[in-house]
Amino acid sequence: MPYTDNLVAFTFAATLLTLTPGLDTALILRTATVEGRGQAMRAAVGINAGCLLWGAAVAFGLGALLAVSELAYSLLKYCGAAYLLYLGWGMLMHPRRSLVEGNAKADSRSNWFMKGLLGNVLNPKVGIFYVSFLPQFIPQGEPLVAWTFGLVSIHVVLGLIWSLVLISMTETFATVLRRDSVISWMDRTTGAIFMAFAAKLALSRS
Repeated sequence: MPYTDNLVAFTFAATLLTLTPGLDTALILRTATVEGRGQAMRAAVGINAGCLLWGAAVAFGLGALLAVSELAYSLLKYCGAAYLLYLGWGMLMHPRRSLVEGNAKADSRSNWFMKGLLGNVLNPKVGIFYVSFLPQFIPQGEPLVAWTFGLVSIHVVLGLIWSLVLISMTETFATVLRRDSVISWMDRTTGAIFMAFAAKLALSRS
């Protein structure tokens, strides 16, 4: 398949993947609503930085290790599940009561770049997905490292664009979304989603 066809096919598949609602979508929407655009963008950049790290791992063989080593996969899987459980439990049991409180906490204690980054890096499903997905679009005989980073970069650009769309959507409905009762509901809902993902990750098989 010509190089252009590879890139178009990958871009189409990565777009579908990006638009599929999941943990990243929940994190960005909740952060944009409760803590503002700046923190939401930090979370989005962290999430996509995690994709770049996984791309590097796949390019240099670490992703393949996860695919064949049950121990390595299990260790990363349980660390990721524990981290998601920690985040989810905090949001579920201690939701923000107002936007002012949320912004104060964001300024003093929250690092949403790191939360987005760790949420992605500690999810071995991302690594396994890249290991099984990316090679299909790399032409035979072409440099593995260069093509891997190129394809991951396309995925990252798509992710950042979609994050901007999600954040803009929250601005459109800001009046409703930033009511105190809605903020608490968003925190609890996102916390429950995080805990559900934690359980799904912990109970999943490689």
